[in-house]
Amino acid sequence: MSSTTPKRAVFAQFAQTAKTLGHPARIEIIELLAQGERSVEALAERADLSIATTSQHLQTLKRAGLVSARRDGKFILYSVAGDAVMTLLSGLRVVSEQHNAEMDRIVRGYFNQRDAMEPVSRTELLERARSGLVTVLDVRPADEYAAGHIPGANNIPLAELEQRIGELGRTREIIAYCRGPYCVYAFEAVAALRQAGYEARRLEDGLPQWRAAGLEIAQGDRP
Repeated sequence: MSSTTPKRAVFAQFAQTAKTLGHPARIEIIELLAQGERSVEALAERADLSIATTSQHLQTLKRAGLVSARRDGKFILYSVAGDAVMTLLSGLRVVSEQHNAEMDRIVRGYFNQRDAMEPVSRTELLERARSGLVTVLDVRPADEYAAGHIPGANNIPLAELEQRIGELGRTREIIAYCRGPYCVYAFEAVAALRQAGYEARRLEDGLPQWRAAGLEIAQGDRP
């Protein structure tokens, strides 16, 4: 008789999923796919990895059921396999923030140094946006914005912010967001806006968490 109990068999699968996430490039790939589906080539370029390495990571993630794939002509397009994957990463983030001393050092040394102000919650952003009290600013690349964004958000990619900052009015507070809670784009955008004299804060997380919360997502290249 096998000594492996059903419970241990289940725990072994938990461990396999955790092992799959045990590489920073795979977590970054999931964050990128959470913005919208992509080909291997597009992912490799955005993640600054070789196509071969990106493909290997994708296959590992696919075997674990964390990403899915579909064929579109000659391309294979990958996407996150459901909101539960982002919930898993959110839980990992919370545990790391609360119990990992090195994580705390990184957050204090980089993120808090750039923005120690309390971020805006999703609930607060919804209320203030509906009342016309804020300007919502998506600072991700244009293709990610087109794939999905917060309704009414304006898109000025971080790389273009300095040249296009004059497009933003000064009468309302600006709330910036990007790919997730540790996406540096939003931190850098808020710092640049404040330096230019704008009232600005960032959303507490990003587009994937907004989607996972069941909130409305708009598509297209205009707000």
